[in-house]
Amino acid sequence: MARVELVDIQKSFGSVKAVKEANVVFEEGSFTTLLGPSGCGKTTILRMVSGLEAPTAGDILIGGKRINDVPIHKRNLGLVFQNYALFPHRTISENIAFGLKYRDVPKADVARKVTEALDIVRLPGVEDRYPSQLSGGQQQRIALARAIVIEPDVLLLDEPLSALDANLREDMRVELKSIQDRIGVTSIFVTHDQSEALAMSDKIIVMSAGQIEQIGTPEAVYNTPASEFVAGFLGAANLLDAKVASRAADHVVLETREFGRTPVPLSHAGTLGDSPVAKLMVRAEKLNLVAATEDGVAAQVDAVDYQGQLARYFLRIGETRLQAMNMIDGAPFGVGDSVSLQLNPDACCALPVSGAS
Repeated sequence: MARVELVDIQKSFGSVKAVKEANVVFEEGSFTTLLGPSGCGKTTILRMVSGLEAPTAGDILIGGKRINDVPIHKRNLGLVFQNYALFPHRTISENIAFGLKYRDVPKADVARKVTEALDIVRLPGVEDRYPSQLSGGQQQRIALARAIVIEPDVLLLDEPLSALDANLREDMRVELKSIQDRIGVTSIFVTHDQSEALAMSDKIIVMSAGQIEQIGTPEAVYNTPASEFVAGFLGAANLLDAKVASRAADHVVLETREFGRTPVPLSHAGTLGDSPVAKLMVRAEKLNLVAATEDGVAAQVDAVDYQGQLARYFLRIGETRLQAMNMIDGAPFGVGDSVSLQLNPDACCALPVSGAS
C-alpha cells in the first residue's frame, strides 16, 4: 500500500487546461473514484499518476517520494483499462505473468503467483485457455489478475466496467470492491457512472471542466453537494431559485415560489456563504407524492417513468418542472393526475448560485 499525493498538479494541452491545479491525497488502502463527465480531466489525472502523461506543473508523490521523472515501468503500478488489453495469442497464464517477466521473479515463483492471482479473482483453472475462450466479465477479471499479480503499490482503473452489459457490470463492481478490500491496495478508479462511484468508493472526487468540484464520502457528495454541478451530476436533483429570508444559529430559511419558506439545516448549507440568493436542492427520492386531498403543495403529473417497485414522476407546479421518485404502493399515479408534494426541510440543501458573487 502507498499514499498518493497530487500537489498543485496542472496539465495543459496547448491552450487547453485539462487539469487546473489539483491538490488531492489518496490514502493508503483506500478506494477513491475520480468522477465526472467526458473531458473533465479525470483520465488525465490517472494518466499522470501512471506516467503516461507528464504534468505541466506540480508534483506527484507515491509513498512520500516524488515520481514526476520516474518512468512508468519503475512506478510499480497495476493498470486496468476499459478494453482489457489482453494479448489474444497468449494463454491466460502468459497474460497474467507478463508483468512478472520484467521484475526478475524466479520462474519457480511465477506459476505460484499466477495461481494465487487467479484464486483472488475467482477464476481458478483457466491458465491454459485463451482470452477468446472467456466471457467479457471473465476477461476483465484476468486483466485485474494481471494488474495485482505484481503486488503493485497503487492500482489504477480506467473505466474498467464500461464495456460490460448492465447486469454483469453490477456484479463486477461488487466483485471488484471485494477484491480491493481483500488485498488492501490503494486504488484510483475513473468513471462517469454515478452509481458505480456511489456503490464502490471510500471517497469520491467530483470533477468538471478540469477542476475539482468536491471531495468527500459518497454520502457527503450525494446528500450535501457543494455546488449545482455536483447536485445535478449525482442523481436526480430538483434545483429551485430561492432567496435567503433569514439566518439562525442552526439553520437558514430559504424562500421559494413553489414551497414558500423552508428552514434548511446549517449542516446542509455549508457552501452557501453570505449570498442573499441561493438554490434550494431536494433529491427526487426525497420529494413525497400523496393524493391531492392531503396536505402539501398542489402539482400535476406530466409523465411517469415506471420502474417496477419505483416510479419516476415528472411534475409541474405552475411553470416549474420537478422530478420525484417514489415507491409504488398499489397503482402509480397517472399522467394528468393532480397530486400534493410534501417537502422535508431536513432532506434539503442550500447551494450557492453558480456565478453569483
